[in-house]
Amino acid sequence: MAAASCGKGYGRASGAGTIINAIATLRGAAFGIELWTEAEVELGADLKVIRGEIVHGGEDEPPGDTRLIERCVELVLRKFDVPLGAYVKTRSEIPIGSGLKSSSAAANATVAATLNAIGAEVNTRAGALEAIEIGVDAALEVGVSITGAFDDACASALGGIVITNNEKRVLMQRVEKDAAVLIFVPRARAFTADTNVLRSKVIAPWIGRAHEWALEGRFDEAMTLNGFLYCAALGFDPEPMLRALECGVAGVSLSGTGPSFVAVLNEHEELEARVREAWQSMELEGAILKRRIQNAPSFYW
Repeated sequence: MAAASCGKGYGRASGAGTIINAIATLRGAAFGIELWTEAEVELGADLKVIRGEIVHGGEDEPPGDTRLIERCVELVLRKFDVPLGAYVKTRSEIPIGSGLKSSSAAANATVAATLNAIGAEVNTRAGALEAIEIGVDAALEVGVSITGAFDDACASALGGIVITNNEKRVLMQRVEKDAAVLIFVPRARAFTADTNVLRSKVIAPWIGRAHEWALEGRFDEAMTLNGFLYCAALGFDPEPMLRALECGVAGVSLSGTGPSFVAVLNEHEELEARVREAWQSMELEGAILKRRIQNAPSFYW
C-alpha cells in the first residue's frame, strides 16, 4: 500500500455471522452478511484532532463510542506518516451489541475510508489483510474486543466464509457461498468486552472439534455445535436454535457472544416461513431479518 494524496475518502464493510466463536480457542470462522456500515473521512491541516461521529440507523440504539473509529484513522495516518487531523463519520444498519460484528464493520469501513482519503490503493490480498490488521489492532487497543476478532474482521472485509487462526492472524481458508440467512435480533444487547472468558475456555476442546469440522467444509454442523456450546457457557437460552432445527434448518448458531441467532437457509421459501413462524411464536422482543451471505470484498485485490 502506498499513499498518494489527501482529501475525502469513503469506505464500507459488512456485518458478519458466526460459525466458530474464537474466544475459546483463538481460532474462528465467520461469514459476511448483507448488513452494511459506511464511513466517510475528511482530512485537513486545519483539523487539529481526530474527531468521530456515529449516525445510527435505528432510534433504539445506545449512544455510540467513537474511540474505535478515531483510533482506526489515527493508526492509518501514523502508518503513512500523514500529519493531519481528521473528521470521521460512520452510518450503520448493524445493531450495536447484537453479535453481528458491528465493531469489525466500523473498523474496516473506517480504515477503507482513510486509505481512500490518502490515495492508498489496496490491490493484493496481502494488502487487504494488512488493512484488516489495522482495525484489529485498534479494536484491541480501545478494548471493544477480547481477541481482536480477526475472524470477524476478515468476514466483514473479505466477504464469503472465512476460517482463521486469530492468535497468529492467519487466514486459513476463504470460500464463497450463495445462501440466505435468517437472523433473530433480540432487543437486549450483549457486549463482547463483558463476556465471561473463563466460562468460554471450559468448552475449548469441543469448540476445537467444531473448528476442525469447519476446515473440512462441514459448516452447518460446526456452527450448530458452536451455538449450543456457547449458549451453555454464556447463559443464553438455546430455544431459538432448537426451533430452527425442528423446522429443518441444517446450520444455526448464537452469533458472536449473542444475543442474536443466525440460521443459514436452503433456497426454500417454505423453510423461511416455518422458521419465522417458530421464532415469532416464542413471543420474544426483537426483530427477524432476512439477508444473504455477502461475498464481495471491501478491499479489492
